[in-house]
Amino acid sequence: MTLHRFLIVLRRRKSLVASIFVLALAGCGVGSALATPTYTATADLYFSVRTAAGVDDLAVAATFSQTQLASYATLAMTPTVLDPVADDFGVDGGARELAGRLAVTALDGTVLLDIAVTDTDPARAARLANAIADRVITVVEELSPSTVDAEGATVDESAVEGTVVAPATAPTSPSSPNVLLNLAAGVVLGLGLGVLVAVGSDGLDTRVRGAEDVAELTRTPVIGTLGVDPSRTRRVLMEAAPHSSQAEAYRQLRTNLQFLDLEHRVERAGHRAISVSSSLAGEGKSTVAVNLAVALAETGSRVLLVDADLRRPSVARVLGVEGAAGLTTVLLGQADVDEVVQPWGTSGLHVLPSGPLPPNPTELLGSMPMRRLLDELRVRYDFVVLDSAPLLPVADSIVLAGLVDGTLLLANGTRVRRHQLAESLQNLARVEAQVVGIVLNQVARDERSYGYSAAEEPTAASSPPAEPADRAEPAPAGR
Repeated sequence: MTLHRFLIVLRRRKSLVASIFVLALAGCGVGSALATPTYTATADLYFSVRTAAGVDDLAVAATFSQTQLASYATLAMTPTVLDPVADDFGVDGGARELAGRLAVTALDGTVLLDIAVTDTDPARAARLANAIADRVITVVEELSPSTVDAEGATVDESAVEGTVVAPATAPTSPSSPNVLLNLAAGVVLGLGLGVLVAVGSDGLDTRVRGAEDVAELTRTPVIGTLGVDPSRTRRVLMEAAPHSSQAEAYRQLRTNLQFLDLEHRVERAGHRAISVSSSLAGEGKSTVAVNLAVALAETGSRVLLVDADLRRPSVARVLGVEGAAGLTTVLLGQADVDEVVQPWGTSGLHVLPSGPLPPNPTELLGSMPMRRLLDELRVRYDFVVLDSAPLLPVADSIVLAGLVDGTLLLANGTRVRRHQLAESLQNLARVEAQVVGIVLNQVARDERSYGYSAAEEPTAASSPPAEPADRAEPAPAGR
């Protein structure tokens, strides 16, 4: 993973990283607050050899003491030392329990031995440390060889002498929990675990989240990015909220589309037939097709919106027009285009609903009447926007893509997976369809960054027009 990709993952998963970080930090803080405080008392022992008389003897004795110090540290953890102390203090578990609370350290290069005992009672910790220190001295002197006098006779006295040079005192502050250390560990653990989970979850999440994901699959440009519609309903957002950031995103899509070079696919320059499709159902293609058509009509262009989804048509319902007759009616020769096309709004948009659903939508869309109809519509309109069926479930849009001048492929960031988008692009490439661009939908972004409202309230002249009186009533629910 490159550094750029890593930073993208962190930005995309920043909420997850922040959540794990806060949980880890809070867990360490709560754990520290709930933990029982323990106190550590330490006693220092000094060991020497009694037989040292001269400087040479002192050097030998010091070396002897240092080499034996590790043995004394091990001896301090044995039942020989700890059993009597555990009995005197009534430690549950005896020497084994006491050894778990004891730390013995032989200081390198010295003849000093540290005896540290941890207990929930500071005074008791000090008494235990002093008792163990005294017991260590006793056992060491018992096990050490006796001294020898100048005449070589054995003296009833240990050759090693232990002294408590720093008795243990009751500590004034607990040694555990160390709140600052625990919080520091929480910071490191939270950040590390958060980043690890973010990278792992991003690797498992194959949804198309942004333009960088599209760039890994194809060179087809992303010509539009639509945020999350807060209403979560199918509506003509260009009319309901014309000054919203989402409406501006549709206008940007319109502008990008107008700059694309599609004229080589048509006989008459400036007349374009564009289908809008997606890989899966429910990605919002119909909503995008409707709002894009309205945005194109805002420029004064002659725009026709065609509902070419002959399986689950929705344009008539969204726009509130009559859908009993439409595209299929014209293709079957039962009506002329002029008889079924309906005007909508005041911007010049015209709508051709789907009409009755046929039993063979794929064959009907690929028929010669459909080709002739598209040629006729290119002459009459500047833009023909066709809402088509999703690509992967059915073949309708593949057939239609070979007839139109270009296809806009929608990728919903909450639904479509990368392999599904790649499969859709491959299907379109097989029929040599012109994919003019990819539109990302439902992409999470900070909408405040895209807002740019006027300094004053809009006047009545600049307010969006009221709904025209000649708009047809919505089709009956049972249609």
